[in-house]
Amino acid sequence: MKKLVRNEEGFTLIEIIAVLVILGIMAAVAIPKFADMQQEARNKAVEGAIAAIKSQATMDYAQYLLENDGDTSWEVTTTGSTYGDFQGGYAATSADGGVTVTVTSGPGWFAQVAASETSAAFSYR
Repeated sequence: MKKLVRNEEGFTLIEIIAVLVILGIMAAVAIPKFADMQQEARNKAVEGAIAAIKSQATMDYAQYLLENDGDTSWEVTTTGSTYGDFQGGYAATSADGGVTVTVTSGPGWFAQVAASETSAAFSYR
């Protein structure tokens, strides 16, 4: 003879649906945030490359000063140098030490970075 078990424990259909709805809402919020974080990480990687190129320009200027007894007439120009995963260079924008640093290429996702994020100006003096 079969014994009927009353008071079986488990999840009801309504409880399972409620959990699925909550998970769906969480996913709807988390996925766009994750995409934003990816783009922010890409922008920060390019900022790091810009900082590396700025450092290189400053070091090149210091080397020029050392080799030329403090002559400040350095002609600033370089292109096609590699900085980690990126390529770029710098060029003079003014006679008083203004330089524009530009990252020209990088990993496959580099095309997704806004053009305004790929260059910066600074003064090495």
